[in-house]
Amino acid sequence: MTTDEFKTISNVGEGTYSEKRSKFLAFSHHVETEEQVKDIVAQYRKKYYDARHVCYAYMLGAERQVFRANDDGEPSSTAGKPILGQINSNELTDILIVVVRYYGGVNLGTGGLIVAYKTAAAEAIAASEIEIRQVEELVTYNFPYVMMNDVMRVVKEMKPRIVNQVYDNTCEITLSIRKSEAEQLKNRLDKLSFE
Repeated sequence: MTTDEFKTISNVGEGTYSEKRSKFLAFSHHVETEEQVKDIVAQYRKKYYDARHVCYAYMLGAERQVFRANDDGEPSSTAGKPILGQINSNELTDILIVVVRYYGGVNLGTGGLIVAYKTAAAEAIAASEIEIRQVEELVTYNFPYVMMNDVMRVVKEMKPRIVNQVYDNTCEITLSIRKSEAEQLKNRLDKLSFE
């Protein structure tokens, strides 16, 4: 993968794991903000109010630098960390995995818990559609109306996504393009001003 690509999921994946009567229900979600993470975790806490633990981990951003693992009362590093480990080993980002545990009356020990949370998270990922997305950069360009055809020719050739356009005496177009191609797009548009 190039530096301007990242892997994420596009649907909600579900997985389950059972061990010594404990049930682990795992759900993977595509998320882009910590606000979304909080909302989704709160929904699971409400829906599964009778579960013993609602553990989760998430990773955000193409650089994969925003992440958190939460054990929700399980022994330290036995729940959130194994879930995050699955996110890492699949090189995913913009993802939240929530694992709901119904306690079965038998302690699994730290090793058993790690295996259970790891396996449930892996099942949720396996049920997810993984897709590669591009890191995009926004390029805004101002130009006089007479240059419209030249600008649109560059847009047609380089195929950026048009995010916004304003046509007036002075026109402005905002384009979203793959990060690795942004510099080339800026240069081509800037050159138009001097032709």
